[in-house]
Amino acid sequence: MSPLTMVLALLGAAVVMFALNRPRMDVVAVIMMVALPMTGVISMSEALVGLSDPNIVLIAALFVIGEALVRTGVAQRLGDWLTARAGASEAKLIFLLMVIVAGVGSFMSSTGVVAIFIPIVLRIARNARIPAGRLMMPLSMAALISGMMTLVATAPNLVVHSELMRQGHEGFGFFAFTPFGVPILVLAIFYMLVARRFLAPGPAPKLPERAALTGWVADYGLAGREHRLQLRAGSDLAGKRLDTLDLRASAGINIVAIERGSRFRRKLIHPRAETVLEAGDILLIDRRANGASGYDLEAFAQAHDLIALPVSGQWFTDTAQEIGMAQIIVPPTSRLIGKTVTQARFRSAHDLSVIGMKHGTKPVPDSVIDEPLRPGDTLLTVGPWRAIRKLADERRDLVLLDLPAESDEAVPARHRAPLAVGVLALVVVLMVWGIVPNVQAALFGCLLLGLFRCIDMAGAYRSIHWQSLILIVGMLPFSLALQRTGGVEIAAQALLDALDGASPRLVLAAIFAVTGLLGLFISNTATAVLMAPVALAVASALDASPYPFAMTVALAASAAFMTPVSSPVNTLVVGPGNYRFADFLQIGVPFAVICMAASVALVPLVLPF
Repeated sequence: MSPLTMVLALLGAAVVMFALNRPRMDVVAVIMMVALPMTGVISMSEALVGLSDPNIVLIAALFVIGEALVRTGVAQRLGDWLTARAGASEAKLIFLLMVIVAGVGSFMSSTGVVAIFIPIVLRIARNARIPAGRLMMPLSMAALISGMMTLVATAPNLVVHSELMRQGHEGFGFFAFTPFGVPILVLAIFYMLVARRFLAPGPAPKLPERAALTGWVADYGLAGREHRLQLRAGSDLAGKRLDTLDLRASAGINIVAIERGSRFRRKLIHPRAETVLEAGDILLIDRRANGASGYDLEAFAQAHDLIALPVSGQWFTDTAQEIGMAQIIVPPTSRLIGKTVTQARFRSAHDLSVIGMKHGTKPVPDSVIDEPLRPGDTLLTVGPWRAIRKLADERRDLVLLDLPAESDEAVPARHRAPLAVGVLALVVVLMVWGIVPNVQAALFGCLLLGLFRCIDMAGAYRSIHWQSLILIVGMLPFSLALQRTGGVEIAAQALLDALDGASPRLVLAAIFAVTGLLGLFISNTATAVLMAPVALAVASALDASPYPFAMTVALAASAAFMTPVSSPVNTLVVGPGNYRFADFLQIGVPFAVICMAASVALVPLVLPF
């Protein structure tokens, strides 16, 4: 068996496994990395060369930058702005939604953008009484088109850029894709405004809603127990440490949080023993009932010059970006059984305050911190979201039972959003002006985001989509193997023979069509890996510039509109949009043809042959 036959057999096997999605795509890539050196065409070192590719590091760094935009609430604020501006107008919603998603997706993972905007779009659809299916397809289409906006918007762009440089050409500039992405986005908006009538004849299935914070406040009977007290300028509590006051024993007061104003914003402080109170501080307290313990809150406030302020379930909702709640269950194996919350040193151990407790289904009416814990007790805790997320890893003594609906929209570092946007702008400037290599600019941005605490190391590692990186690394050796065995030249010549002297524009259309059809069975990244060298070989055979052919491959790889499995972006919206396979064919195939026509018309104008 010839080396080319063996390489093609492995490629065919990979395509079949990709189409069947068994095993996972990254596992298929690892299999190919192991199998290709066995053909003798490439060495094991060459099979692993993708691990040292700067573009792989660049993609990983972009995942981290995108996660920082999520953690600081930049994407969420755009969604809130969209909700406020669009109102109930479906056409305006589609226009603004597609513009915002395409813009955000130009600098972060399109899959991540869709994941962020799905709950936002569902909320908008519910408030505007619009079937979610009328908005989910525009969402996925705009996310895919965002890959046509900038060099770093999607992995196929970087794959094609890398292939150009590997063959001795200059790569694409940061905004080289924008002249094509913007017109295609405009076409997509007009197209969806017409095609939306064919989508979602009825609303998507209604998913069970999680409880909101206001519901928990009522469920645990907190509305009558939670109070806010503000320290006047002359209060004798100002300047004192909490551990010296011992308010739990002396006044039956459990301080849950402290609101403290600053020059630019209000912040919530989680109380600790060493916390010093200041004049103007607002204490959110959980107090024991008067009848059960004899503590008089009004007398306490008068004695210490405090002002009583209103508090309700809505207060918890308004502060949900900074302070959260969680329901926790005490398992039968817990070492805390028989101890009170105070004896268990719950606040010191977990940085959370217990403000509600249930024995079975009955809430404990009196002071929960002095009630012995029983197996199966449910605790309602309040505190920083970071402490709640950390508690999710607890398995022995406490088990996280439920989070409120507001947890989906809470961002850990919301007040650092301007810093995240500034770092992103700096990274873009460094890339556009070519001051440093793209990967160095992205890594510098990651370091700055960590320095400004827009993201931590654990969050950075979690944000990287390792499956996508391994897929690219595993498929890159195919390009080298096919070139060494003459497979690329054979494919390019076969394409030219089939067209038999056709115009270069028709060749571009053929390359676009082949790339799009191949993308029906394998990922768009793998498609770009395989088609980029073929397109450059065709350009060389025609004695033409390689850039229009390489750009056509990149644009076609992003035009994965035709099936729900063409891209993870499409797969994500199937359930929320209540779509069928036929919906993607009905909407996606015509627009893929429109996208091909636009690309064939525009590419030679911007990148001459």
